[in-house]
Amino acid sequence: MASSPRLTSGDKVLVGTHVIEIDDDFSQSLEEGDIVLGIAATGSLKRIPFYTQSLVSDAVSHALSAFEKLSACPDEAVSAFFDEAASLLANDGVFDEIAQANSADVSSARNRGRSTTRLVLSSKMRSDMVSAFRMWRDLELSREEKISDVVHDGWVVEQWRSPLGVIGFVFEGRPNVFADATGVLKTGNTVVFRIGSDALGTANAIMRRVIHPALQKAGLPQHAVVLVDSPEHAAGWALFSDARLALAVARGSGSAVAELGSIAQQSGVSVSLHGTGGAWMIVGEAANPARLSAVVEHSLDRKVCNTLNTVCVPASRAGELISIIYDAARRAGRTRGHSPRIHAVGQVMEFLPTSETISVIRDGHTVKEPLVSSATREVLGHEFEWEENPEFSIVIVDAIEEAVGLFNQYSPQFIVTVVSESVDEFEFVWSRANAPFVGDGMTRWVDGQFALLRPELGLSNWENGRLFARSGILSGDSAFTVRLRARQSNPQLHR
Repeated sequence: MASSPRLTSGDKVLVGTHVIEIDDDFSQSLEEGDIVLGIAATGSLKRIPFYTQSLVSDAVSHALSAFEKLSACPDEAVSAFFDEAASLLANDGVFDEIAQANSADVSSARNRGRSTTRLVLSSKMRSDMVSAFRMWRDLELSREEKISDVVHDGWVVEQWRSPLGVIGFVFEGRPNVFADATGVLKTGNTVVFRIGSDALGTANAIMRRVIHPALQKAGLPQHAVVLVDSPEHAAGWALFSDARLALAVARGSGSAVAELGSIAQQSGVSVSLHGTGGAWMIVGEAANPARLSAVVEHSLDRKVCNTLNTVCVPASRAGELISIIYDAARRAGRTRGHSPRIHAVGQVMEFLPTSETISVIRDGHTVKEPLVSSATREVLGHEFEWEENPEFSIVIVDAIEEAVGLFNQYSPQFIVTVVSESVDEFEFVWSRANAPFVGDGMTRWVDGQFALLRPELGLSNWENGRLFARSGILSGDSAFTVRLRARQSNPQLHR
């Protein structure tokens, strides 16, 4: 990354192993002081305006200064921040201004044809955020904690868990992430946020009415939590290319998250990414029909990354179990006032109604589509981003070995659940499926707050390899480093 050297149309730039020729549009977009960022993984160039780069750089500088000051604050002050943040958010007078800002964000997004499924700050989301702040308040954590001693003759080596530094977040328009991600303060870290433009008004209101007053009252540094007040994607590129970050966390999915991860990695910044979502369900030969019915229904309540996306059904029981899956999906759809949308791979079509046409919500518009459509196995690698119609695929397999093979080949290597009364079938999937999250019921359990009683910073899958020394759930108390401290009782120690 460097200041633009007045690139002109026709100039050629080496980006990684790619040679990029500058076109007229890119050349004419550059202004004095802009930064040109080359992304080695994709061979693309990004323009970061001078103002945006300065804004982000200042934000990281402030957070870095706050990190140093935070070490002098007692643990009680950190807990007091979460207590005050919870109280402020629970205060109706305070929340009114936040709700108004959120309403404006939602209206703006709808007018632009954007999905608002995760943008609306509902009463339930507000309640969950209050609970998250209080959960952090009550969590017994020390920012400096001794892990172990290695005792030698005349000296001891202590391993200590210590704060990591400044953590950068880029996330989509989900207001609740504020409560989750401020959890890094509990382990002595500071944080810089960049939120999607859809939710920027809501984010600013939360910072103004909750975060800043809570920091001040608790006696914590003002810039322990910083929001980059910019709607530009370039703000995210600038943040993740700042080598002063200790960790970069991108929440979301798809190519934008992969691109951010590439920027962080080439900048030497450790990164936590969630690539693609969509949970898989492998139905065993020994599946209990009633259990299958329940877990399918409860895995399709709403569309998030851990929603059911693909079901593998054994051929020996297809006639019995596919109808149960279909009925469960109909119940899940009725709860939302809509029909499900099913993609049937191969022979699955024989066991489902094929003539019904339904109304499907796509990008806020209603379109007519078949309730069931025929699909090839390539559809198994697609994550269905539905709004109101629970959408997923079903495939028939000859045996559980084939189901695991399909999971490892087509899935994002994220979540797999095994519906079976057989311990052997579950253990086979556990040992052979390359997934960080394996269960035997609904897929929606994968969530830090729900599963581990710790608000999550992000979720990670294994599609780009297994994670080093941590689980796929990144929480505030897992953002730490390990330092070694030697205590020498024998002054004559030598090598």
